[in-house]
Amino acid sequence: MAREITDLLAEVRTGTGKGAARQARREGTVPGIIYGDGVPPQPIKMKYNYLLTKLRQGRFLQSLFNLKVEGQPDVHVVCRGVQRDVVKDLPTHVDFMRIHDDSRIELFIHVTFINHEASPGLKRGGTLTVVRPEVELEVTAGDIPDHITVDLTGKQIGDVIHIDDIVLPAGTKPTIARNFVIANVAAPAGLVAVEDDAATA
Repeated sequence: MAREITDLLAEVRTGTGKGAARQARREGTVPGIIYGDGVPPQPIKMKYNYLLTKLRQGRFLQSLFNLKVEGQPDVHVVCRGVQRDVVKDLPTHVDFMRIHDDSRIELFIHVTFINHEASPGLKRGGTLTVVRPEVELEVTAGDIPDHITVDLTGKQIGDVIHIDDIVLPAGTKPTIARNFVIANVAAPAGLVAVEDDAATA
């Protein structure tokens, strides 16, 4: 299932240069630019509080957005930089790059765990410890998966789930070359205590 692309709202900004940027900030907006794809750069501005909310939601630099600018066709973009005030650490300028549907980009994709009831380890009271609730993957912009799936069927206490154990959607691959850990089935605290006592005896 492809991920739904989040809309991002902006307005056309008239004028360029430091003077126009300062004017945009006085109006309670953050100046920005859209560039790339062989199209002339487009100056834009975004409402300050709106952009701040989006930034605080996290993963702003790793997300694909459907940028909506009034009077212009929607365009898929990724953020390539947010300039901040050196004292207040608040956004003062934002840069977006246009993306084709066949472009390869790196995004964090949510990990979903299924078939908990089919895991003997969890049935015995084990705990699923999630090390990476999201995994950074290289994906095609026009076919971003909504999530990747980990099947817990047959997982025992002590089992460790690595990225190589997961069947990834077609056209995606991890950005990290090593076989990193996604999750594990940990023993319940009571069982750990019993095993420790047995080892001591």
